[in-house]
Amino acid sequence: MAASLTSLATRSPDEPVKILLVDDQPGRLLTYRAILEPLGEHLVEASSGVEALKRLMEDDFALILLDVNMPEMDGFETASLIHQHPRFEKTPIIFVTAVNVTDMDRLRGYKLGAVDYVMVPVIPEILRSKVVVLAELHRKRLELQAANVKLEAANRALQAEQARELEVLNESLRNANAALGAQNVELHGEIAERKRVEQLLREADRRKDEFLATLAHELRNPLAPLQNALSIRRLSDSSGDPGLQQVMERQLALLVRLIDDLLDIARISQAKLTLRKHPTLLSDIIDSAVEVARPAIEQGGHELVLAVPEEPVALVADQARLSQVFANLLNNAAKYSEPHGRIELEARADADAGRVEVEVRDSGIGLEDAQIHRIFEMFSQVETEVDRTHGGLGIGLTLVRRLVEMHGGEVSVASEGLGKGARFGVSLPLEHPPAVPPQPESPTQTGSDVHKRVLVVDDNRDAADTLAMMIEMLGHPVRRLYDPQAVVAEMEAFHPDIVFLDVGMPGLSGYELAPQLRAMPGFEELEIVAVTGWGQPEDRRRTGEAGFDEHLVKPPALDAIRRLCEQPVRSVSGRRERVDG
Repeated sequence: MAASLTSLATRSPDEPVKILLVDDQPGRLLTYRAILEPLGEHLVEASSGVEALKRLMEDDFALILLDVNMPEMDGFETASLIHQHPRFEKTPIIFVTAVNVTDMDRLRGYKLGAVDYVMVPVIPEILRSKVVVLAELHRKRLELQAANVKLEAANRALQAEQARELEVLNESLRNANAALGAQNVELHGEIAERKRVEQLLREADRRKDEFLATLAHELRNPLAPLQNALSIRRLSDSSGDPGLQQVMERQLALLVRLIDDLLDIARISQAKLTLRKHPTLLSDIIDSAVEVARPAIEQGGHELVLAVPEEPVALVADQARLSQVFANLLNNAAKYSEPHGRIELEARADADAGRVEVEVRDSGIGLEDAQIHRIFEMFSQVETEVDRTHGGLGIGLTLVRRLVEMHGGEVSVASEGLGKGARFGVSLPLEHPPAVPPQPESPTQTGSDVHKRVLVVDDNRDAADTLAMMIEMLGHPVRRLYDPQAVVAEMEAFHPDIVFLDVGMPGLSGYELAPQLRAMPGFEELEIVAVTGWGQPEDRRRTGEAGFDEHLVKPPALDAIRRLCEQPVRSVSGRRERVDG
């Protein structure tokens, strides 16, 4: 087992995978090999079902290309025996057949583990495309397993290191206490030692916050090509299941939200989270929160009842952050309510008291007194049964309390007990925005008339390729580069209007490259957009100082990309407000 784990951790993701070709006709085996050899994978042949089973016992394969019609043991029987073995129950199988199979045969094949059918004569492009997808999925699965192995090893090492540090600390304290009874003069040494340990704990807490921020950044990088691929799929009007598209987009948005929550907790702990207050309306804040929480509410089949004042309630607040507060409360109500429950959101303004009161009520599992006292603690989750889990990181309500307090408000919770629901109340100061004279609107050019030349620069090939494909589908000429050293030459040859530039690239970072592009003659109107996994205020300030016009956080939203590409070329003196993806 240990050797297997070590092999997973050291295996190169680019190493060829093994593909088993099973057919009783040598001519077909030769055809399969001729079609698939250009892929660079390791091809293994078997001329019968029995030989295929023998090959499987000797080695692992990424996928199996299996002939349906074979003497002695046909493809269906072979597939059944393969997937009866726990080791190969998830090995994908592509059936090859020279006759048209009935729907019942197809159903039988899929039940036996087939992922697809290929008809004879085999079309090389179709077969190669199917094999490429399954081989890449196998590599990704191996990469994930290797990452899990490394993470487990790192966790064990961290636990061992913590145990050693704790033992050192305990030994130091024992020695100090023993010496205290004999010599009172050593009291000052013990105090100094305690201060040293306290400093170590503070430093460890600081490193933890930095780790959370770095982890969120590293997780954003692989999300960017996934988000881009989903946007491409939507733009291409794919004939696939639209429900599947929505599921993937919804789950990706959930993952991005979890990463944002991790970042927010790190920022709050480091006192780096800032609010962007501006005049806004309470109704706009609640509408935005409901839109964010609606998928969770609809998934549970809950009834949502809103009671919001008809007259506008003006506030001076960070609209995005307050929307996050109420979205977290609505998501929390949906998560901890049984299906088809009732969720109520009631808002009221008390001008005399100068407060805005918002209450979210649910008919869910309720809270005990002990749970009420710790519900806002970080990583705290409510569970009423051992076998019940509601998911999440346990930081949503912590963010609610911190963000409300940063707005000068208070948050409270009440429940009549288990099974009787819960009530969360948010009280905010009623601040009236100052009167601002209306500004005349400047005429803008419609997006359909704008065709910008776009250059995408990212050392992550998947991120660069998918972003370029998405922009090309929006109707703009685009080129992509993976090497930052080649950008200057490409600028002279292509003369782009806008550059989407990754910030963290080896050899030449975006911070170094952006000033060079800004200083090139003839590119005074060039727009430079930072595309990065870092999104904290100091990161935005740094990109602004480096000469970037915009700052998009990975994964960039399709609407943000479309808006940047379709807005008219700006003048040298006109800088737009920086947007977030």
